[in-house]
Amino acid sequence: MPEHQDVTPATPDRRSPYAPDAGPEGSTVRVSAPAVGRRQVLAWSLWDWGSAAFNAVVTTFVFTRWITSDAFVEAGAADPQAVMADHTAWLGWGLTIAGALIALLAPALGALADASGRRKVWLGVNTAATVGAMVAMFFVQPTPGSLSDAVILGVVLLSAGNVFFELASVAYNALLLDISTPRTIGRISGIGWGAGYVGGIVLLLVLFVGFINPDVGWFGVTGEGGMDVRVSVLLSAVWFAAFAIPVLLAVPESPRPGGSAPIGVVSAYRKLGRDLVHLWRTRRSTLGYLVASAVYRDGLAGIFTFGAVIASGTFGFSASEVIVFAIAANVVAGLSTIAAGWLDDRIGPRRVIVGSLVGLVVAGTAVFVQHDGGTSVFWIWGLLLCAFVGPAQAASRGLLGRISDEGREAEAFGLYATTGRAASFLAPMAFATMVAVSGEQYWGILGLVAVILVGLVLMLFVRFPTGEGIDGSKDLAPARAGAAGSTSKEDGA
Repeated sequence: MPEHQDVTPATPDRRSPYAPDAGPEGSTVRVSAPAVGRRQVLAWSLWDWGSAAFNAVVTTFVFTRWITSDAFVEAGAADPQAVMADHTAWLGWGLTIAGALIALLAPALGALADASGRRKVWLGVNTAATVGAMVAMFFVQPTPGSLSDAVILGVVLLSAGNVFFELASVAYNALLLDISTPRTIGRISGIGWGAGYVGGIVLLLVLFVGFINPDVGWFGVTGEGGMDVRVSVLLSAVWFAAFAIPVLLAVPESPRPGGSAPIGVVSAYRKLGRDLVHLWRTRRSTLGYLVASAVYRDGLAGIFTFGAVIASGTFGFSASEVIVFAIAANVVAGLSTIAAGWLDDRIGPRRVIVGSLVGLVVAGTAVFVQHDGGTSVFWIWGLLLCAFVGPAQAASRGLLGRISDEGREAEAFGLYATTGRAASFLAPMAFATMVAVSGEQYWGILGLVAVILVGLVLMLFVRFPTGEGIDGSKDLAPARAGAAGSTSKEDGA
């Protein structure tokens, strides 16, 4: 594997989160944060654990599938399949609009959060808005005569929830720099991402056993009027809210860098434009990484988006088998992500990402080649795919944390969200194109593999600066390694 590495240390005016000395005029040094222990790391990770309520229940396995099902087709409809197709199209357009809003808002709001030095406020406000959208989903119900209106309401709430959730994630990811050191950022990112997978499975198991699977669930809840789904989403909102509180109370937050003044929305966009020009001139590796990661992250998202479709349509999984596989897949992804986090700090996030992407290409190709092998083939290679997805996602977050400028972490993660949304059409387009051209669903697997492969190639040609730990603990600059070592006793990770 070629080492496309920039051997030039970080430019002097770069405000590194781990810079030991002050730079030239206008640069700043990271203000010493309070000692961080296991309690703060746990509190931070619990937000990931709780946020799985939105990802797993609302956007993937329960609410989204429900509002596009035949439960919202009027009795006696001439063409039920056409009605469901229309509802699915509405869902697609709603999420497209949400994605555009996220792309426009995330970097500027990230800059505002950085300038104000109040990232936890932004995190709390947007988390509360996400929970509010989830609570409102309880009032979406399949009432005869107004089914289309109910679907539209569901799509609006889902789209709004996506916007607020992504904006909350920007502030949350930026806090990673306040609870980690150069030697622990990989494992802490992995712990959080792994907690998200495991938390989603715990919640899905509770909801599946208590409400969704039985004819009469806990507290007498049935499927009449979609009450089983509506109660599941309501409890998911409570779950998210409860586990979002610890990070707001226990995690320290670095104050606004000295000399930084609050900025307005217009100024935030102007600042964003100047910063992009500055990155292009001085730190193209960061821009290159944002582009490469946007491509392969969309491929990773495509695996989960179309995984259930492929399992059912190509490998013959029943609805209950899909849920069982989803539970197993998230357990595998969670455990592998936590384990890979420790590996990240030793060999570096770049090697974890590249190795994971290679594994995904191999496993995805195997799924395609053995598409007629039945359920056992998908169980083997599908779980292997999931084992590589989580490590790639967590290491990507940690890598950006390593190279983001001090005082601009939320802005960097805002750009991370924006570039990801800008590329979010790649996997769906590649999947749909391959299916349309071939006339066979399983060919869509190759479309997803192709997107991941392109991202892998782009990643190989990104040149990163030395001394940031991109290639493991041996790549840390001596001053930064010393600073990390001096705080290691205080760090609970």
